[in-house]
Amino acid sequence: MKDAESPDLVINPALVLRAYAAGVFPMADNAEAEDVFWVDPRKRGVLPLDEFHLSRSLRKRILRGGYQIQIDRAFAQVIEACADRAETWINQTIRELYKGLHRMGHAHSVEVWIDGELQGGLYGVRLGGAFFGESMFSKAPDASKIALAHLVARLRVGGFSLLDTQFTTPHLEAMGAHTVPKTRYHELLDAALSRQGDFYSLAAVVPPEDVVQLITQRS
Repeated sequence: MKDAESPDLVINPALVLRAYAAGVFPMADNAEAEDVFWVDPRKRGVLPLDEFHLSRSLRKRILRGGYQIQIDRAFAQVIEACADRAETWINQTIRELYKGLHRMGHAHSVEVWIDGELQGGLYGVRLGGAFFGESMFSKAPDASKIALAHLVARLRVGGFSLLDTQFTTPHLEAMGAHTVPKTRYHELLDAALSRQGDFYSLAAVVPPEDVVQLITQRS
């Protein structure tokens, strides 16, 4: 549904949260678009937190270290990095909406820093026991995968039950994401919204071997 079809509806961070709770989310056609529209996919991408696939190569990369994970240190930079590509749905309105959600404490970034430089990360929205992944980027090999692995560990420790990827890509499918019908998604969403996840229950600094254990242990 195009926002232009509802001229009396002013889109703001509070409205975006209501939309997420109803199973829809905003996007723009491109970086230069003035409007945003609501998306309600017939099939939704999800990554079950107890089905994250840790490849042998990613396990080795996580354990090797040489990077630092930060949470919410450079939220705005992460959005800008995610939008810095040939085709993007992140326009100025989207940027401002999610910065507003971040100020409200509902949007977070997981960042991978190497030698003092932001080299990868992701951002998304937290609501109840659900985390809605928005976008990720990588400037160094495996940086976005490392960020996603740390996100999964954080969500598992924090009592979350849903990691919504919106859509799936081969990149995400290789790590365990798949699609579910809209009816099933709403069942998962309702269950997640009935609980309260704690995004900060995991320490800021976690030894790599602990991260591997957290994302591979089955509940």
